[in-house]
Amino acid sequence: MYSLITLAFSSFLLALVLTPLIRDFSVRRGWVDTPDQRRKMHRSPIPRTGGAAVVLAYLGAYGVLLAIGFRGGSLVDLQMVARMAPAVLVILAVGLYDDLYGLTAWKKLAGQLIAAGVAFASGVQMHGIAGWVFPGWAELPATLIWMVMVTNAVNLIDGMDGLATGVTLFATLTIVTSGLQANNIALCMAVIPLAGALLGFLRYNFNPATIFLGDCGSLTIGFLLACIGIFWSQKSVTILGVTAPLLALAIPLLDSGLAVMRRFLRRQSIFDADRGHVHHRLLDRGLSVRQAALLLYGVSLVFAILSLVSSVVRDSYAGVILVLFGAVTWIGIQSLGYVEINMAGRLLLGGGFRRALVCQLIIRNFDESLRLAADSNAVWIAVRDTAREIGFHQIDMQLNGEQFCVRLAAGSICPEWTAEVPLPDGDYVRLTRPFAVETHQAAMGPFLDALRKGLLDAKLHVPGVRKAAAGGV
Repeated sequence: MYSLITLAFSSFLLALVLTPLIRDFSVRRGWVDTPDQRRKMHRSPIPRTGGAAVVLAYLGAYGVLLAIGFRGGSLVDLQMVARMAPAVLVILAVGLYDDLYGLTAWKKLAGQLIAAGVAFASGVQMHGIAGWVFPGWAELPATLIWMVMVTNAVNLIDGMDGLATGVTLFATLTIVTSGLQANNIALCMAVIPLAGALLGFLRYNFNPATIFLGDCGSLTIGFLLACIGIFWSQKSVTILGVTAPLLALAIPLLDSGLAVMRRFLRRQSIFDADRGHVHHRLLDRGLSVRQAALLLYGVSLVFAILSLVSSVVRDSYAGVILVLFGAVTWIGIQSLGYVEINMAGRLLLGGGFRRALVCQLIIRNFDESLRLAADSNAVWIAVRDTAREIGFHQIDMQLNGEQFCVRLAAGSICPEWTAEVPLPDGDYVRLTRPFAVETHQAAMGPFLDALRKGLLDAKLHVPGVRKAAAGGV
């Protein structure tokens, strides 16, 4: 216990002392983050190298413990630390280079994969989940995916004073508490100096921040938490035990998941920066930076409690834990008002997705029918049948001088509207549809576009024209 206190207290003091020194040095060197009044709303340039202070405090705490000679120092696996050091140095170097000179998203991802590969080679490996053992070929991709996912989750949430620092502080304290409950002292010794370093750094990073974590901090902290999450879940043979690390890191993982989903639905690159993160949504709703940070701290506390409970209760309570987590998550997402996600949910639950899929299939089949048409009569049949399916009750077409017409009901149906697609040489297609008909409304625009393009191609490629008015009606 004295060793744990020493690690926590020494890392806390080291972070308190080192952070202002690194901050002032970075200001003199010009290593600062300049506001752009869009996503970076701070008032003046602020150093972005705070992660170096956290990492130095974290490592320095072990040096203090070994120098003092407490018995707990023997629990530090120096051989494992030596093997892990190259991976941590790689991710730290990637983040620091990005802070100072800038890296493209793909280069940053490549650096993360390299660091995760080095960690895998050093023994940080996912062998299975909840007692289910991965086949040998799956261990490497599973480890890489987990480590890159957590690393980027912490990196993405680092967009507001004190947010990433505070959220990961809650995660580390959760892991320490769980380790103490399980009498896993080795796990506690791996995590508690990170908690102390984050707490000391938060003194300067909370709003108004005088220094930022930067990528060198958020990437390295996320990488360390990913490694620790693997160690934490390795000895668990229950689903709840494996989900404990996920619950502890719920906010960054949810935020990154929402970011990927939003950008996918908008057909944007998942690497594009935007103002749609959880903290941005809270700020847009009128909360101050402090209020938003404190609110997310409170949510982190709720998830931390669920994580701790899940690590000690029996699997018979799995449903209750997961339902509570799902309820809190759903309420949070709904309150943030993500239009893309709400619309996607309505499409899935309200049948909109199925209707959109049917419409796409109709247009695809129509394109294929036009492509295979051998003469103008075949073209007419494809137009007639597809227009009927979409809901048009009268179809008139002139193609290469030939007239085609069909009406599904006698007399006039009112009120109705007409769309005409003009073609070269005076040809056309005229489609009439009652206002009250709702059949495949979403397909009408794509159908008209496909109709014009397909008929222009048909006029060029369909050989021979024969009288087909009788057969077309």
